Amino acid sequence: MTDKPIPIDLVPFADMLGGGREFLRAWAKPDGPTSYFVNPKALGPDPALFGIALVDAARHAAAAWGKALGHSQDEMLNRIWEGLDAERNAPTNDLPLPVAVARKDD
Repeated sequence: MTDKPIPIDLVPFADMLGGGREFLRAWAKPDGPTSYFVNPKALGPDPALFGIALVDAARHAAAAWGKALGHSQDEMLNRIWEGLDAERNAPTNDLPLPVAVARKDD
């Protein structure tokens, strides 16, 4: 196994992404912490837009896990909600978090 990041191949989805802007990158270490890089400028000034995007992402993730594991999307989505609730009730990270701000010309 390599230590280099393995990007998700987005080439087959170029038509879907046309005009879009990346707002989130996430990395998970095996049995370790996760790292997130967020560009709020790509979504807009209201943080509620990030919440909407996270719910959309959860639904897409549930579909992917369901297909990969042979379970229903609803079952996988319920597990995702359980994880979100657990993290909201008892965060596993220490604050303050590092923050990288997008450049003004982005």
